[in-house]
Amino acid sequence: MSLANANAVSLAREIDWFSRVLETRICLYFEQPCDYADVQAIEPPDLTADDSEYARVVRENALDFDARLILILALLPHLQPQALDTLFIRNKNLDRGYAEFGGWQGKSHGGFLPTGETAAFLLAGSDLSRRFEILELFDADRPFARQGILRLERRDVDEPLLSGALLIASDYLSRFTSGVCHKPDYSISFPAKRITTRLGWEDLVLAPPVLAEIDNIKTWIKGSAIIMRQWGLEKSIKPGYRSLFYGPPGTGKTLTATLIGADVGADVYRIDLSMVVSKYIGETEKNLANVFDQAQSKHWILFFDEADALFGKRTQTSSSHDRYANQEISYLLQRIEDFPGIVILATNLKANIDEAFARRFQSLVYFPVPDAEQRYRLWLNTLNGKALLDEGVDLHGLAERYELTGGAITNVVRYGAISALQGQRNTITSEDLVNGVVKELRKEGKTLQV
Repeated sequence: MSLANANAVSLAREIDWFSRVLETRICLYFEQPCDYADVQAIEPPDLTADDSEYARVVRENALDFDARLILILALLPHLQPQALDTLFIRNKNLDRGYAEFGGWQGKSHGGFLPTGETAAFLLAGSDLSRRFEILELFDADRPFARQGILRLERRDVDEPLLSGALLIASDYLSRFTSGVCHKPDYSISFPAKRITTRLGWEDLVLAPPVLAEIDNIKTWIKGSAIIMRQWGLEKSIKPGYRSLFYGPPGTGKTLTATLIGADVGADVYRIDLSMVVSKYIGETEKNLANVFDQAQSKHWILFFDEADALFGKRTQTSSSHDRYANQEISYLLQRIEDFPGIVILATNLKANIDEAFARRFQSLVYFPVPDAEQRYRLWLNTLNGKALLDEGVDLHGLAERYELTGGAITNVVRYGAISALQGQRNTITSEDLVNGVVKELRKEGKTLQV
């Protein structure tokens, strides 16, 4: 049986159980004849021998009756929305829905969308002590939040916690349906992009001090569990690792972060600053919190490129705008410091980074402009050897004469290849490459006589 079919069979049984619980709660609440005196008397399906992804998650996290009911409640709008239609019952005395049923209105979805109140009603009814127990299921140290399975999302921080929309994480929804672990991609609600590369460490030319710092990061990622738990340092060392990559553009900061992820088996997500930073008060914090919340339980590396745009120096509070900007920076600092995973910030100018951030980095890694020997290796790597070069090209001479970064050399080779193609040639000439160098230097405000 395929994973999708196994999930379908398992979830069909779970939905049937949920429907009986819902019917029983409605009967008990409105004091109608009922087969059960308590919803807890309705036994959930036995998942002991179930090989579906849904059953596996339930077993791995030891989800009890309450947690399982909340989980299937969060899944129902995606699986069988009509199963919640009963909750559209209106209170005839007030001519509106029942507040205790919860629910929220979607923009296009016509079905009942559950909230924390919906879960509390189904499990607790009017029992206040049971309601308190339901609240505890959403604590940070419980499986829902710790594993990032589902969350309560409030539209306003001043509204009650249980009024928040009950939302299943997209990766778990994918896992429970198709059986494939979904990787989130760039969207309005997730302003980050997973970055990958076909290059390897052999394509990256770095100085020995830089490589040593990179090895420290990889060692932490692979061995932090030993350091924190087996060696008992979790009381004195905060989880997570924060590193600042700084240096001129094109020196390999982004590629290094991507290769670290590939080396340790972690997805690397680059934060899109244009989607995160907002001129509206509170919106930047909200946008960034959404990324951190989703990454909290994942084995991800968060990569902030051009980090000085987001983590720049705080200003003197001469206006209310400055005060809010400083509050924004303080909030970001706290989120990064509390994040249990890996955060890499990259900037071209270290001096622009707020000192409060710099003090909290575990490492500051400087990516200098490569020297002549390193530049020669970069020329070779980019050209994949010398097969495409005209016999008159002197790579040693180019490396010695022109101080270019790896990114700039890549652009020069691209320009040279285009020129060769336009000239209906199969090789790149020295003139092609020098013209490309001129174009790159112009970007930096420099000139070169050819």
